[in-house]
Amino acid sequence: MDDQTRIELEAAAFRGLVAHLQNRTDAQNIDIMNLAGFCRNCLSKWYMAAATEKGIEMNYDKAREVVYGMPYGEWKDKHQEPASDEQKQKFDETKPMHAKISGHN
Repeated sequence: MDDQTRIELEAAAFRGLVAHLQNRTDAQNIDIMNLAGFCRNCLSKWYMAAATEKGIEMNYDKAREVVYGMPYGEWKDKHQEPASDEQKQKFDETKPMHAKISGHN
């Protein structure tokens, strides 16, 4: 497979993941993070880091809007539930397995 085709497939997979997460507003970031070690915010940070690498001006708010499909504050107001003590404890326990994002860990 040539590089351009690989890049196009990877981009399509990313778009599919983002669309799925935008549709699954019931899936809370903390639960995704506790289970998989990354969440919508991690995807946003990876997106922002990739833009920066390419010399594209991108801030975290703009990157989160790409991933969330709306401004983060709006998504948070509509869909984010308060984290339980159990979720917070699991988050702390799984922290060593969380995604490593250059410049953010």
